[in-house]
Amino acid sequence: MKLSVRVPATAANLGPGFDCLALALDLANEFTVDTEGEPGIDVEGEGVGELPEDGTNLVFRTITYVARELGGSLPTFHLSCRNDIPLQRGLGSSASAVVAGLMLADRMLGAGLWPWRLLEVAVDLDGHPDNVAGAMFGGLVVAYLSGQGWRAEALSPSEALRPVVLIPEAERIATDEARRVLPRSVSFGDAAFNVSRTALALLALTEKSALLAEALEDRLHQARRLDLAPGARALFQDLRNAGIPVCVAGSGPSLLAFEQDGPSVWDLGPGWRVLRPDIDRHGARFLD
Repeated sequence: MKLSVRVPATAANLGPGFDCLALALDLANEFTVDTEGEPGIDVEGEGVGELPEDGTNLVFRTITYVARELGGSLPTFHLSCRNDIPLQRGLGSSASAVVAGLMLADRMLGAGLWPWRLLEVAVDLDGHPDNVAGAMFGGLVVAYLSGQGWRAEALSPSEALRPVVLIPEAERIATDEARRVLPRSVSFGDAAFNVSRTALALLALTEKSALLAEALEDRLHQARRLDLAPGARALFQDLRNAGIPVCVAGSGPSLLAFEQDGPSVWDLGPGWRVLRPDIDRHGARFLD
């Protein structure tokens, strides 16, 4: 048996939509299991030399976790990880590994798990409902906790959106570090501000992109996380001053900007990767 799955990158939060909004991008990791291959793990691309190639690999751990939980038996296999999503840059590399592991385990075991069950397990393992929902379903998603567990609604992003991902080469932010700088409580005014901006962001991302600059504003997390990455913070302010809509991608330090009629993202020179991916409208999927 040989199975390959492609999982897109995600830019979560999208400014005000903390832990609930995400946009899937056409920048992806591909993972292959081969039950006839020599048992082992190899990593290529992003994370080579950093990501483990043993039993602590997150994709492998997810596969074996699902097998234990379901009481199933897995054959030995070779796992290949071909990564295009940068590590610790706020683009959902961990979420891609968890989602891939769940999908591969489900198919290898013939479990046929319900999509919402896969989402719930993904949230339990990754801890970020917006990232895993975006990776699973593609497009623009709203993740929420219902009385029956984690759910997500997929929306159709506007065809007018032109995302630009700005990745600093010299700055990283570990997710746990990005969480530690968040306040334990927020003011009523800041909470109300973010609720209004989140509603506006949904409108801007689907119908009225002219509203994006204001819609991506936030008072809960972006400023605190940008304090961890001075280079990204300076560029963030420069983009806003130039009238270019921008938000922190996930926990940062990558930025997600949107080019519109008018000023575009300029040449940032060495030290930055500037990508202009399409929006991934399909989500995680098996490859032929």
